[in-house]
Amino acid sequence: MRIAIVGAGPAGLYLAILTKKRFPETQITVYERNRPDDTFGFGVVFSDATLDIFERYDPESYARITEEFAYWDDIAIHVKGEVHRIGGNGFCGCARSTLLTILQDRARGLGVEMVFQTEADPEEFDDHDLVVVADGINSAYRQRHAEHFGTTVDLRPNRFAWMGSTKPLDAFTFLFRETEWGPFIAHAYQYERGRSTWVFETDPDTFARAGLGLCSEAESAARMKAIFADVLGEHEILTNRSIWRQFPMIRNARWVRGNRVLLGDAKATAHFSIGSGTKLAMEDAIALYEALVAEAEVPSALTRFERGRREEVEKIQHAADVSLVWFEHVARYLDFEPVQFAFGAMTRAKAITYDNLRLRAPDFVDRMDRVFAEGVRAAGFDVSLDTPAAPMFQPFRLREMVLPNRVAMAPMCLYSAQEGVPGDFHLVHYGARAIGGPGLMFTEMTCVSRDARITPGCTGLWNDAQEAAWTRIVDFVHANAATKFCLQLGHAGRKGATKLMWEGMDRPLPEGGWEVMSASPLPYFPDSTVPREMTRTDMEAVVADFVAATERAERAGFDMLELHCAHGYLLASFLSPLTNHRTDAYGGTVQNRLRFPLDVFSAMRAAWPAHKPMSVRVSATDWAEGGLTPEESVAIASAFRDAGVDLVDVSTGQTVRASRPLYGRMFQTPFAERIRNEAGTATMCVGNITTPDQINTILAAGRADIVALGRPHLADPGFTLRAAAWYGAGDIHCPPQYAPGKDQIFRNAVRDRADLEDLKMRGRPKTRAELRLPAVPEAS
Repeated sequence: MRIAIVGAGPAGLYLAILTKKRFPETQITVYERNRPDDTFGFGVVFSDATLDIFERYDPESYARITEEFAYWDDIAIHVKGEVHRIGGNGFCGCARSTLLTILQDRARGLGVEMVFQTEADPEEFDDHDLVVVADGINSAYRQRHAEHFGTTVDLRPNRFAWMGSTKPLDAFTFLFRETEWGPFIAHAYQYERGRSTWVFETDPDTFARAGLGLCSEAESAARMKAIFADVLGEHEILTNRSIWRQFPMIRNARWVRGNRVLLGDAKATAHFSIGSGTKLAMEDAIALYEALVAEAEVPSALTRFERGRREEVEKIQHAADVSLVWFEHVARYLDFEPVQFAFGAMTRAKAITYDNLRLRAPDFVDRMDRVFAEGVRAAGFDVSLDTPAAPMFQPFRLREMVLPNRVAMAPMCLYSAQEGVPGDFHLVHYGARAIGGPGLMFTEMTCVSRDARITPGCTGLWNDAQEAAWTRIVDFVHANAATKFCLQLGHAGRKGATKLMWEGMDRPLPEGGWEVMSASPLPYFPDSTVPREMTRTDMEAVVADFVAATERAERAGFDMLELHCAHGYLLASFLSPLTNHRTDAYGGTVQNRLRFPLDVFSAMRAAWPAHKPMSVRVSATDWAEGGLTPEESVAIASAFRDAGVDLVDVSTGQTVRASRPLYGRMFQTPFAERIRNEAGTATMCVGNITTPDQINTILAAGRADIVALGRPHLADPGFTLRAAAWYGAGDIHCPPQYAPGKDQIFRNAVRDRADLEDLKMRGRPKTRAELRLPAVPEAS
C-alpha cells in the first residue's frame, strides 16, 4: 500500500507510527506545511486513561512521552478569594513541541517518510491507496468539499487566547476573576518544569469593554498578567501567536470521500475546557489503524472506521458542548457561594457527579452539603448543619405548601380513563407512587373539556363524575403519604382527537374524532385534522373551561395546580412562532404570543386559593429552526413569574414533527438552569434523569430547585424511599403498614453502600501522580 498523510500533527503522526509498525512494507509519507521544529501553542493534556491506551498501542513512544510529562492529581478552582482542590483526577501535561518531536522521531525510526515545508494537496494523490487528511481545524480540503462532508461550523461567541507562563502549577487550575469590564477565566496547567499553559477566556461583551480587540499581543499579555497577578506574581506571561479568537465546533455528517478520510481536528473539534482535542485526534488515529487491520480493502476499512468511531466522537463533542456553554455563561453563577460555584464547575460536563465526587473528595462534598443546608435554613427551615441531608432530601416551600423533599414524579399520560373519569388503575398508580415518598407528584395532563382531550383515554375535570373520582384519589394520597399532589390542566389543541399512545402516538383517530382548534390552522402531521384557527369567542370559552376545572380542582383537594403550555398543545401553539402564524394581537412578537396563555393563567390564578402554588410547564426550545429562542424562553418564564407563577416546569420540544432533540443524560436540565438563573424563578427539570446521584448533582450545582422523573417511577414506585435509605434520610414518611420494610431497606443500605464504596475505592487504579509519590515508610 501507499499512504499519504497530509498534516504532521499528533493524529497523522500516530497513525503513521501504528500502521508502519504493523505493516512495515507499506509506503507512508507524511506531508507538513511547517518546519519540524515550528512550535504553535504550549502544552497538551492527557488523562491517565488515555495514557493507558498509548501504552497498549505503542510502548516505545509511550515510554518517551511519560518521561517528559508533568503529572498532577488535583483540580484547583480559584473563585472569590477561595481555592477548592479536588483530587483523584489523574492528568498529565507535555509541551506540544515535545510531543511532536517524540512522534516524529518514532515515525522516522520506523521508516516513515516525512516531508516538511510542503503544501500538499490531498487531491494530488490519485496513485495512492489511502489519503489521510489531517491538516487541522482549517482544513482546505474539507472546506473545498464541505457540501459532500456535510460540514457544520458552530463558531462559539466567547473569545480566548493561548498563552504560557513560567509559573509552576501543581494542579489543573481554573481561575475566575470579576473585573471592571466583566468576568475573565484562565484554564492553566503545568506541562514541563518552569512552563505552564494559560488559556484566557471571556465573553464577547467583556472582550469589547476591555478593548482587547485593539490590543497587540504584548498588550493582551500584560492585561492578563494584571488580572491574574495574585496567582502569577512575578512570573512572565509568554506568547506565541497568541491571538484572540473564537472556538469553532466542527462536525461532519460524512468523514470519507473516495479513498480520502478526515482525521483529527479536520474531522471534529472538542472544546479545550475538557482537554480532549489531542486525545480525540490520537484516538481517531487508533480507530483508523484498527479498521485497516480488520479489513482487507481500504473502502471497507474506511466504512468500518466511520461507523465504529462516530458514536464515541459525538459523545466527546457533546460533553465538550455542555462544558463550553457553562463557561460561556459563567456570569450566571458568580453570585453562588464559592463552594457551590466550584461544584458546578466540576460537574458541568456530566462526567463527574455528586457521588463520585464524594468518593474522591468527601470533605469538599461535605462542605457543599453544608452550604446547601445553610440556604435551606435561611429560607426558614430548621435543618441540621452538622449532619446535613443530601440536597434531594432538603425541604422546599412554594407559597404555603412545603415539600418534604425535592423529588417529583413527572406528569405522564396513562391513556386509561373512561370518558375522562380516572378509575382504579389511577388510584393504584398514584397511591403507590405517593407512598413511595416523592415530595411532589403530578397528575397526567387532565383536560378541561371533552374536546380538549388528546385521546379518548385522557383524564378530564369538566363534570361531577370526574371530580368525584379525582377526590377519591387525592383523599387516599393525603391519608397515606406526605407527598403533595399537583393537578396538571391542559388542552390538546391541534394534537387532539388522536390514538392512544400504544396504538400510534399523535396519529389521528380513524373514526370517532372531534373538532380541534389551535392558534393557526396548521395540522401536526400532513394527514392530521386541520385545526380551526381560534376566534376570540373560542378563547373566552377556553378560559371559562380552565377556570371551571380550577374550581373543581380546589374542591377535590389538590395541593397545587399546573398549567400545561408545552409540547405543542393548545397554549404552546400560541407561544411558538412555528405554530402561531397569526397577524392579530395574539401573534407576531413574543409578547403577543404570550397574551392568550397569560389570560388563561391569570384567570386560573384568580380562581385558585392565594395560599396554594401554581406552576406552568413550558417547552424551552422547539428543537427546530425558526422556533423559540433561548432569550424568548427566559422572557416567557419571566412573564409567567410576574403573573404569579411559583415554579416553571421546564421541558422541551414536541411542538412540531420536524424537531430534532439532542438526547442524552439530563438533556433538558440546561434549559431549566438558564431560566432559573436568568429569570430568577424556581424551576423543575425533567428529561432522562434516572438516578438519585443525578438528582443531587443537579440540585447542588444550582441547576434546578426540584427534579422530576417519569419512567423511573413507572418501574419503581419506591424510588425515593430507596434513595432515602441510601443517603440515610431516615425521616422520610412511610405508612405504618410498610414500616418493617422501611426498617429493613435502611439497615441493608448502610452495609450495601459501604461495600460498594469499598469496592470502588479498591478497584480505582492509582493515578500516575499518586504512583510517582515517594513511598511512606512503614511504622516500626
